[in-house]
Amino acid sequence: MRVFLPSTLPALAEVLQAGQVGAHPDSSPAADPGPLSGYAVTPALREAYASGDEEELEYAALTAAARASLRLLAGDPAAPPRRVVLAAEIPAEQVKLDARDHEPGRVLIAVAVPVAWLVSAHADDTDAGPDVRAAADALPAADAGDEDAKFAVDGAEGHELGWYANQELSYLAE
Repeated sequence: MRVFLPSTLPALAEVLQAGQVGAHPDSSPAADPGPLSGYAVTPALREAYASGDEEELEYAALTAAARASLRLLAGDPAAPPRRVVLAAEIPAEQVKLDARDHEPGRVLIAVAVPVAWLVSAHADDTDAGPDVRAAADALPAADAGDEDAKFAVDGAEGHELGWYANQELSYLAE
């Protein structure tokens, strides 16, 4: 099952160093951060988009993951202002719907995701940086309903994410 995992450039570097997304293999169970959140084409997402082929539904899941990446950037102002989404092929039995959330494509992954399962990454170009930083800064106000802040968030979402093959991930993380 194709799952889109929100990330940042520093987080991608950590993933490549650890060899997986999620808990480090040498971590104690007490350090386990719990299930990973991601986005995928779920039955609820299919229902939310009455029309649309598989590619359009995957784009909707990718867009939701990009918004989650923006939230990660808001929590890490030192990170370069580029949204990053990792696309992974994960066994369907390891992916469960996130019933606690109102996002129809949100899923939980029960296992750490090895780098070998990553098929690509999607990331902003460097020229999107000012819009992405402004959007990350505006998220709290946008969540509170501020229309100007929502406009700033939409400004970042107006940038298309570039595609990077699995073998290019180390170049992206530099």
